[in-house]
Amino acid sequence: MPIALLALAIGAFGIGTTEFVVTGLLPEFEAEYGVSTPVAGFTASGYALGVVVGAPLMAILGGRTARKRLLMLMMVLFTVGNALSAVAPEFWVLLAGRVVSSLAHGAFFGVGSVVAAQLVGPTRRASAIALMFTGLTVANVVGVPAGTLLGQQVDWRLTFAVVAGIGVLALAGIAALVPAGAGDAPAAGRATGGGVRRELAAFREPQVLLAMAMTVLGFGGVFAAITYIAPMMTDAAGYAESSVTWLLALFGVGLVVGNLVGGRYADRALMPMLYVSLTALAVALALFTLTAGDKVGAAVTLPLIGAFGFATVPPLQKRILDNAADAPTLASAVNIGAFNLGNALAAWLGGLVLSAGGGPTTPNLVGAAMAAGALVLAVLGATLERRRRLGRPAAPEPTRATART
Repeated sequence: MPIALLALAIGAFGIGTTEFVVTGLLPEFEAEYGVSTPVAGFTASGYALGVVVGAPLMAILGGRTARKRLLMLMMVLFTVGNALSAVAPEFWVLLAGRVVSSLAHGAFFGVGSVVAAQLVGPTRRASAIALMFTGLTVANVVGVPAGTLLGQQVDWRLTFAVVAGIGVLALAGIAALVPAGAGDAPAAGRATGGGVRRELAAFREPQVLLAMAMTVLGFGGVFAAITYIAPMMTDAAGYAESSVTWLLALFGVGLVVGNLVGGRYADRALMPMLYVSLTALAVALALFTLTAGDKVGAAVTLPLIGAFGFATVPPLQKRILDNAADAPTLASAVNIGAFNLGNALAAWLGGLVLSAGGGPTTPNLVGAAMAAGALVLAVLGATLERRRRLGRPAAPEPTRATART
């Protein structure tokens, strides 16, 4: 695999760390600024909203920019946002820094997926995308726990300063290692595509929309469980609050494994990989309703949920690129926003179930239903694709005059 993928993975590691590390630093924000827990939580929800909005916005604004340069600009934006958070004198400045850094999130992964896929041959594109996303999954195992510990034991501002430093390192790596012109559309395609109109045309393709809906439901199902993992593990499984950190680390290990396996097998058989991973995810989430009440069962099921959940990411991202081949940048970036939209939807639905009087493990059933819905959409997409292929007229036979020429 090209070494340029390492630079993309470093950027993904920094983004993954800053996205999730705030969940462990909310008490520090409350103490520093004198805000309530719900207000401190805006640092997480504001970031998610910024990803959803920033993904298409940055992709459109950077539509005529070379993709290597756009990746570098996203890393500059990411670094500035985290540096602003590190020195924030008021809570609103911290929140502004979070939003600024989040604007780079969707476009970086969206454009990075296009670049990663075009750095390798057609038979290795999902694996290349998975290697970039490895940075994000490793962040959940290493970056988030380390950043949380640093913020709790030393200073939360230092956590954001270190993440800003990772942004600088990724920026330097992209500048040095990613080839000029990597992932850029041919000049003829750019000239005839109509810029934004060409990118928006990808959304007329039903397979692109179906893949995005699968993203919302599939990985969103994972967050129906993970959002409420702390009360689930303490109330149902009987773990101490201090154990939640290593349980999340187990979940993160599952993310790493699922990402690599999903990327490898999506290159061989994309749709079968989706069928298997979505089916297994729905079953694992449904079983977690029962196993979450047992310490050993919970510790075994959590990494499986992470593995089956993230095994869907490389094939879904590759499916977007395959079906929006003439204008992949915006569609790829919007699909990253779809992950966050799914996370927010799952957390909301899980909260509704709990508010209605459900037990602490009932959000898992919401997740299982969402994953099952994504599986139905995958079957629908494959069926439509097969019908379109069968209905396509065969190429005309050459005439004798053509044959003579």
